[in-house]
Amino acid sequence: MNLAAFPSSSLLATPTPAAVPLPRHEMPLNPSSAFSSSASSLLRRSLSASLRRISPMASAAAPTSAPAAAAGENGTAKATEQRPVQVAKRLEKFKTTIFTQMSMLAIKHGAINLGQGFPNFDGPDFVKEAAIQAINAGKNQYARGFGVPELNSAIAERFLKDSGLQVDPEKEVTVTSGCTEAIAATILGLINPGDEVILFAPFYDSYEATLSMAGANVKALTLRAPDFAVPLEELKAAVSKNTKAIMINTPHNPTGKMFTREELEFIATLCKENDVLLFSDEVYDKLAFEADHISMASIPGMYERTVTMNSLGKTFSLTGWKIGWAIAPPHLTWGLRQAHSFLTFATCTPMQAAAAAALRAPDSYYEELKRVYSAKKALLLDGLKDAGFIVYPSSGTYFIMVDHTPFGFDNDIEFCEYLIREVGVAAIPPSVFYLNPEEGKKLVRFTFCKDEDTLRGAVERMKTKLRKK
Repeated sequence: MNLAAFPSSSLLATPTPAAVPLPRHEMPLNPSSAFSSSASSLLRRSLSASLRRISPMASAAAPTSAPAAAAGENGTAKATEQRPVQVAKRLEKFKTTIFTQMSMLAIKHGAINLGQGFPNFDGPDFVKEAAIQAINAGKNQYARGFGVPELNSAIAERFLKDSGLQVDPEKEVTVTSGCTEAIAATILGLINPGDEVILFAPFYDSYEATLSMAGANVKALTLRAPDFAVPLEELKAAVSKNTKAIMINTPHNPTGKMFTREELEFIATLCKENDVLLFSDEVYDKLAFEADHISMASIPGMYERTVTMNSLGKTFSLTGWKIGWAIAPPHLTWGLRQAHSFLTFATCTPMQAAAAAALRAPDSYYEELKRVYSAKKALLLDGLKDAGFIVYPSSGTYFIMVDHTPFGFDNDIEFCEYLIREVGVAAIPPSVFYLNPEEGKKLVRFTFCKDEDTLRGAVERMKTKLRKK
């Protein structure tokens, strides 16, 4: 079945250009170094040097000083002196990202961009039409803070169908401005300064940044290739009397790993034994290829201590709408709603109405979505193997992790720079997703959320131009 069979659906609509600037919401180049060592310091210097070589615009992304303005004779502002830029200490290490630099380099060299984690094709027309209808119907003022009733109900219905859990849409569902805000509201509403939170590296960039804003102590355990399995005994040893929460992402960005039932049950037991909260980012739940997605909240005894976060963007190729949500029992919902109220207060009203229509799409939509993405995944995965990469399995998300070492480069930054300049393909160096970048220097992340012509073009360039050393 084709997704076009849905009312005016257009999942495979005309693609937009692949080489466009990345959104500024990815992982910083210079993370904190809880596992600091001379090796990681050397790598950081190497990565920073690589960034400076990427583009003269790199310094503009994180200036050390900025011109002060004074009134000119004609009343216009003019620069008079350089002043140091100001940023709170808790955010100093997050001021520079590699993603803007890589994107700028991709544009400069005409590279096909397989780094950006959002589709280059449009979402379904039936969802967009619902948004237009909502706008024309006058649904354009502030929405109720925690979500319009129609969307809250649709989220609860979908969650029941997916997890078997019945939740109260009025008391346990909070609509947010994307999953990133759901993450922020959860952390800022439930984590106190000094609380310890355990993450699994590599991790989505907003986790550490928001935890830093909350004053939390971050502890990270590394998921290692080839299967990126949870190090269960390390996790057990890491949980302490100071641990307030464990944060997971399944299916997992950037590795494509899906947490197994055994891993989830092990984590659940630790949470229950140590009175630890669980924050679960499940934005890729409909992009699960090798096994069914399991929501942590559905593990017996876990709903009462779990916040489940999700969004519309990945499933419906509408990442720019920024519609997300958090599902949690009332005693946890209270805290995250308090934070949400002072972050964004409310989320775009007409898009919420359209999101409700989207979530009520028939199961055949999700089946076709998985079929389409499975074909894209196979195309890129086979192409990467043929090009000479060591390719790791991707069970979910729209990302594939590979080992670039057959091509003889010292680290992922240098390889990705070469890949753009000499091969004409952009990817993401994932060392920036680790507290210790040394752990990710052999890896590269590619995305397959692009139309098939774009994927074929990238594969052909890599097969033709890449040479093993």
